[in-house]
Amino acid sequence: MDITNLTELAIEKSMLWLPKVAAVLFIIVLFFVLAKFVKRIIIKVSARLELDPHLTTFFAQVSRIIFVLFGLVTALGTIGINVSALVAGLGLTGFALGFALKDTISNILSGVLILLYRPFKIDDNIKVAGYEGKVISVDLRYTKLDSEDGTVLIPNSKCFTDPVVVFSNS
Repeated sequence: MDITNLTELAIEKSMLWLPKVAAVLFIIVLFFVLAKFVKRIIIKVSARLELDPHLTTFFAQVSRIIFVLFGLVTALGTIGINVSALVAGLGLTGFALGFALKDTISNILSGVLILLYRPFKIDDNIKVAGYEGKVISVDLRYTKLDSEDGTVLIPNSKCFTDPVVVFSNS
């Protein structure tokens, strides 16, 4: 093969790949823009519903990760990569991580539900899991109480599944 044939072959191959690469770049940029757009919508809706800032941040980050992952999988499928094995692998990885982090995930989901339903609020005195005190803060993992013994961090799964006595200050 001489240099002219190699050049023609390279040009021919690049002309086949150029539309695919352009489509991949377009898909990736589109999903990043969509992720930012959805994040703005979540922030506006959360402000209108007066949701806790922890929830707003959590929902915005989860939506961003989902959009970016979906965009990357779509882009890989566009250039001809078989993504079914990748999606199955992501599913198995998610299952294994969920099983390994079940207590942490339980606390986070309980925190989301506590922040959504607001069974108690900051400055309420509550009794849960044998501890009694004034609620200082509620985040995604812990509810922080100020008790006679000092500051107590109670996992949100306890606050969600165990009986809670609320001595309201209002």
